[in-house]
Amino acid sequence: MTTGFYWDERCFWHGGGNYAGTLPVGGLVQPLDGGLPESPETKRRLKNLIEVTGLARELDMRGADPATMDDLRRVHPQNYLSKFKEMSDAGGGEIGLRTPFGQGGFEIAALSAGLAKTALSDVLTGVVDNAYALSRPPGHHCLPDFPNGFCLLANIAIAIEAARAAGLAKRFAVLDWDVHHGNGTEAIFYDRADVLTVSLHQERNYPLDTGDFAHRGKGDGLGANLNIPLPPGTGHTGYLNAMDRLALPAIRDFAPDVLIIACGFDAAATDPLSRTMAHQGTFQAMTARVMDLTRDICGGKLLMVHEGGYSETYVPFCGHAVLAEMSGSAIHAPDPYGETWIKRQPDARFDAYLDRIITDMVQALT
Repeated sequence: MTTGFYWDERCFWHGGGNYAGTLPVGGLVQPLDGGLPESPETKRRLKNLIEVTGLARELDMRGADPATMDDLRRVHPQNYLSKFKEMSDAGGGEIGLRTPFGQGGFEIAALSAGLAKTALSDVLTGVVDNAYALSRPPGHHCLPDFPNGFCLLANIAIAIEAARAAGLAKRFAVLDWDVHHGNGTEAIFYDRADVLTVSLHQERNYPLDTGDFAHRGKGDGLGANLNIPLPPGTGHTGYLNAMDRLALPAIRDFAPDVLIIACGFDAAATDPLSRTMAHQGTFQAMTARVMDLTRDICGGKLLMVHEGGYSETYVPFCGHAVLAEMSGSAIHAPDPYGETWIKRQPDARFDAYLDRIITDMVQALT
């Protein structure tokens, strides 16, 4: 098994702005060391951890060229790209919602998309068996002409359209397990029958007005979008229940040529921007499940594209578990919290409540 790991130091150099958490500094909002939650350290520390444990030596460490303007224009209108580039050249700024960037931000965002694009191409052409793109800035919230939620370009959509233009695949499935709804990816493919989008997310977290189960696509894409909103407190058992009964059957029925995961780690119990209770073992178990599924339906063609996750200390351990599972490595970075989050999982009453929610969604699909 050859697992490609696509990264570039320049992606860690993407700068946010003068923020304190998700609030712009000013008035009564005092500056905060670290600025935006979308910090380079969550990704840099993941890269550092796989180096320190030796896992990196078992991966195929690769870089990529930035996505080209032609790549970007397949998803984003020229007027948005021109404005973004102009502001980037002039020193940076902010467009959309919570998407600040510094000078050169356009080039870094294009590089982030290029990592996803190249990784997908390499999976589809057999250069690697599966791949992980450490993309930053993230992409799954970005609409064609409205960046939001720290996302400046739609990395996964750009990668899909480039692969389609190259004739590498015809049917794509995107499973988004970032704790926030993948509204950008959904919007781009909402009326398309050739791309299945599935999002597991904490209900009414971000964005507040998207991600309803009733939103199933429109036109040719009706039925090719599945939202699985989960309540705060959903833990390990709940996530796997939703995967087994909703997400994985939908992907199997769709029979894609490749499965792409919008791989956020902000469903973890320590994350400051969510209230779910997943842990390292949750992400490892979900990875094992999607690997089994892709072996059955598309020859193991699987790509993970890094999205959110805002605990600088815990994200690396979740990512390490995913990469070890993908590569079949015996190298393990034990959960630094040990049994803490396992012991604090929801009790049987909550699991029963959550099971009724999932059962209602399953029945609504049949």
